[in-house]
Amino acid sequence: MTPSTLSETTPGRDLRHRFLWLGLAMVAGLTMLAIQLYRLQITQGEEYAAKSVANFVKEVRLRADRGLIMDRRGTILVDSRPSFDAFVTPAFCAQCSEEVLPRLGALLGWDDATRKRMEDQVRVARRAAPFLPLPVRVDLTRDEYDRINARRDILDGVEVVPVPHRYYRTGSVLSHVLGYMNEINPDELERLNAEGAHYALGDYVGRRGLERTFESTLIGTDGVRKEVVNARGRVLEEFNDKLGEDSVVPSRPGNNLVLSLDMRLQEEAERAFPGSAGALVVVDVKTGFIRALVSRPGFDPNLLTGRITPAQMAALSRDPLQPMVNRVSANHFSPGSTFKVISTLAAYKSGLFRPESLVNCTGSYRLGARAWRCHKDSGHGPVNGKTALQYSCDWWFYKVADTIGLDPIADMGKALGMGTPTGIGVLAEVPGIMPSSEYHDKVSPGGYTKGMALNSVMGQGDVNATPLQVAMMYAAIANGGTLLKPQLVERVEGLDGRVLEKFDPQVVRTVEIPEAHRKAVMEALVSVVQEPGGTAYRSWLPYRERLAGITVAGKTGSAQVAAIGAIRLKEHQMDFFQRDHAWFAAVAPANDPEIAVVVLNEHGGHGGVDAAPAGMAVITKYFELKKDDAAHPPPRQSTPYVPGMPTAPAQDGAALTRGAPPATGGTGGSDAVAD
Repeated sequence: MTPSTLSETTPGRDLRHRFLWLGLAMVAGLTMLAIQLYRLQITQGEEYAAKSVANFVKEVRLRADRGLIMDRRGTILVDSRPSFDAFVTPAFCAQCSEEVLPRLGALLGWDDATRKRMEDQVRVARRAAPFLPLPVRVDLTRDEYDRINARRDILDGVEVVPVPHRYYRTGSVLSHVLGYMNEINPDELERLNAEGAHYALGDYVGRRGLERTFESTLIGTDGVRKEVVNARGRVLEEFNDKLGEDSVVPSRPGNNLVLSLDMRLQEEAERAFPGSAGALVVVDVKTGFIRALVSRPGFDPNLLTGRITPAQMAALSRDPLQPMVNRVSANHFSPGSTFKVISTLAAYKSGLFRPESLVNCTGSYRLGARAWRCHKDSGHGPVNGKTALQYSCDWWFYKVADTIGLDPIADMGKALGMGTPTGIGVLAEVPGIMPSSEYHDKVSPGGYTKGMALNSVMGQGDVNATPLQVAMMYAAIANGGTLLKPQLVERVEGLDGRVLEKFDPQVVRTVEIPEAHRKAVMEALVSVVQEPGGTAYRSWLPYRERLAGITVAGKTGSAQVAAIGAIRLKEHQMDFFQRDHAWFAAVAPANDPEIAVVVLNEHGGHGGVDAAPAGMAVITKYFELKKDDAAHPPPRQSTPYVPGMPTAPAQDGAALTRGAPPATGGTGGSDAVAD
């Protein structure tokens, strides 16, 4: 064997190759270690340092109080009350699904579905925000609170925290205006936080009414408190002092809403309203600000904001009177004879009728082969524009519709806000319906016929309006033709009472109404209330002395819900949902109007008997309060509202047919009913 061959296979050469590869591996390993150390200590050092601190320094969220809601005199209607809520912090909850949540569920009486939902929420929170406490039960009872505190040693990551909860001092009164609150859903959480908000899982947000519309105004800014905790989330008090002065950032309450409502007038409106369902609105004729608002039945926002049971929610949704529906603006009805002011103005504008134009009411108006009945079967005899409104004679208006047709009436109605949302914003709205010949050509089989005008001129047929639309329409006629936007909030105030935002009256449009026509209508409306024979005269008599010097102009209405048969049934003989809607609309004082009042007693009967008395009571109260305030100007209050408002009278069980759908408007029948 040659020397060169021996040298190539010697053990020494093979060993050198092994050392070379081993050295390269070590260098590579050290290089990778150096790179990783650089990344951990230099590039991401601050991030991991913060995470290590989070393992023993916990940030406790200090919930901010939501802003107050007050009436125009400063009486507090909505504020916050103390509540104890149970939270779970996923990072500190070892064996959460296996041990902790089953134990907690046993203490709180969870069913299997609730426990499964809580486990899913904790699982999601463990990935998204493990150190953020997740609410698992709000409004603990005293017994629940004691049970959790007694077993804290086996409930790792569970804590009970005082949290401010919304408190609605008026109960079901004003519930549709105020709204309520409930838990934010994941989609809302993502969307709102992307817009710059700071919500967390389990937070509550406003639903409906003022709570929803002014969410960003009412919500405060949360604070934070740092605490030293151990691996199980237990606070180590002896180390908290070492965190320094910056360990607490106080919360800041939200801003306050000052409404245009006067709770003293609201109380009278609630007391006077006679029905189980309906609405009452008081609006300032010159500004559009609402002074009182009733929507009955209502719901308890405290119940919806708190722990409502499935049975309670089902009872609300199955109630045939639909307490969750706002009658003031989110439901429309045939306005009946309250609409006749529009028909009268349209008649005068046509030039074919004047206030003194006479017709002879015989009790039945014939159009073709059909007879259209006046509510007075024997007829009113000779009537003109004034007495037609005073006695609510239907014959005069049938003649108007037969002569001028539907479109001039529709044009006047649309100009005064019929068929269009008022723009109140805070409340859900339906537009109502102001039919025209074009409308009927589109939706009615066979298209428009003249008989449809005879329905509409009476505020029946397809004419539908919300009580708020009727109120704003009467306000516009009273103030000379300025249609205003209704508003519920006068201003936004800071915690110190400083005005941050003020809401001024807003004009929707100005309607040209010749003063002679407006004056003639107002004089007729005064005769409705204050002259013998007027359909509201008997309702005015009990208040005549208390209203000395105050002239009231108004119009009653009874909107037909079911077609009248050959025999007129008495109210008590009819099913509740077949009874007529009772209306009353008024303005006062007639010579210089300040307020417009509209009452709708849904399925209440007759306007003169079942709606006008409530309107007169509210008008009387308004002027008595005005007189008292002038003599003794009240100081600005900031006191809680004391509950004790009257509730709706119980409906006669024999008359109320449970399960029957409530009517939302007229049937299109042509026969008139008495006001």
